[in-house]
Amino acid sequence: MRKLQTVFLLFFLVATTGRAQINVQLHYDLGHSLYADDLTERPSTTATIEMFHPDRWGSTFFFVDLDFYTRGMSGAYLELAREFNLTKNKQWAAHIEYNGGVSTPENLTYGNRFQQAVLLGGAWNWHSADYSRTFSLQTMYKYYFRGQQPYQNAYSGFQLTEVWGITFAHGLCTFSGFCDLWYDQRVRGNWILMSEPQFWFNLNTLRSMKDINLSLGTELEISNNFVWTDKGRNDRFYVIPTLAAKWTF
Repeated sequence: MRKLQTVFLLFFLVATTGRAQINVQLHYDLGHSLYADDLTERPSTTATIEMFHPDRWGSTFFFVDLDFYTRGMSGAYLELAREFNLTKNKQWAAHIEYNGGVSTPENLTYGNRFQQAVLLGGAWNWHSADYSRTFSLQTMYKYYFRGQQPYQNAYSGFQLTEVWGITFAHGLCTFSGFCDLWYDQRVRGNWILMSEPQFWFNLNTLRSMKDINLSLGTELEISNNFVWTDKGRNDRFYVIPTLAAKWTF
């Protein structure tokens, strides 16, 4: 548990130094209710901390997912990425990324997604003139480090990532998210698909809530070969919604 607290505190301190776009999300996961036969041991709540910080050389992005059962925290997962601009218009960039996390002993069933990996590649970034629409496409070489579990051997792979954001209705609504497709030699078909589209109502656009940076909405976790079941399998397709709240700093 102390390791999980250290991960949380370290990256919260990084996010709060300097200019950055930071938000904290709380998601109530409905997977254990919708898939009662397979996912009764799935964590019920996830807290997410996101930070995006552009600068003259490129940008830094990270998020930390903290998973909770009713009895306490069960794991923490981190993605930390840095991009370096390759062109003056900042559309093309070199991309380097780290993925990894820790699990509490009772949550080792879900430890597969916490295997450490480093990713290297390129990115194409686009935005509209007013930044109300954004899109990023990343293609990356992915190297998995040997993990703590016997099946977590070191090997190389590939990942394709798309990230998007659309704000409309005079700022009231935001549709955002990502889609990852990556090679994993241990799963059926050797590929994992993971996408998390989000839809938010931004309450600070309402006249009576101007200074309240709260958003309410939902997230859909759409995946294939990713979610571990209570029986220790990860070879199914799932669509798992959440009820969510977000505060933007």
